[in-house]
Amino acid sequence: MLPYIGEFLGTFMLILLGDGVVANVTLNKSGMKGAGATQITFAWGLAVMLPAFIFGAASGAHFNPALTLALAAEGSLAWNMVPGYVIAQFAGAFLGAVLVYLLFKKQFDETEDAKTKLGVFSTGASIPNRALNILSEAVGTFVLVFAIKGIGQVQGLVPGVDKLLVFGIIVSIGMSLGGLTGYAINPARDIGPRIAHAVLPIKGKGSSNWGYAIVPLVGPILGALAAVFVYGIIPW
Repeated sequence: MLPYIGEFLGTFMLILLGDGVVANVTLNKSGMKGAGATQITFAWGLAVMLPAFIFGAASGAHFNPALTLALAAEGSLAWNMVPGYVIAQFAGAFLGAVLVYLLFKKQFDETEDAKTKLGVFSTGASIPNRALNILSEAVGTFVLVFAIKGIGQVQGLVPGVDKLLVFGIIVSIGMSLGGLTGYAINPARDIGPRIAHAVLPIKGKGSSNWGYAIVPLVGPILGALAAVFVYGIIPW
């Protein structure tokens, strides 16, 4: 039970802090409106790192169905653990997004642009192109998973430093590739909050853009599976 609790609470914290910084920077009447992409990118890295420190020992700190599926595919995680992990991740992401809405409700009310409101919850492409958008998410997730696996090659790593390296991985991906699709690199990070956007009574919210949802769902899974495959054939 503890691994599932860890995945639920960790993903909840991830979305609370990650979607929270987007709300903080983009919604009207927020005290940090306009702080920009640098704050958002660093905050997303911290949003992954902090729960990873807390719940790493409990669950492995996946917080990402694509990573969970990839680790199961390579044999690092039992397949019978996968459904519980994935359910916990999506549930945590959904509830984290709900809390962001409750905290920033007045700022949502003061913001007229529907795309800005959706952008707090979920990702979107700067230039819509289904194939290239999926490729972007796949490449970003490949880098994420391959780098996480690669941390194991570091000799004499002091316990805890691996979590700092994960922070660096997230920030690097965001700063280098994030402008293409918003770098979901995690189906739960996008779909869970997108469901919250769809069901919450957000003033003037507009469409939840479900037609785009295949991109942050399929791209990360393909990228994660490719990463563990390539990592596995390298003669380390």
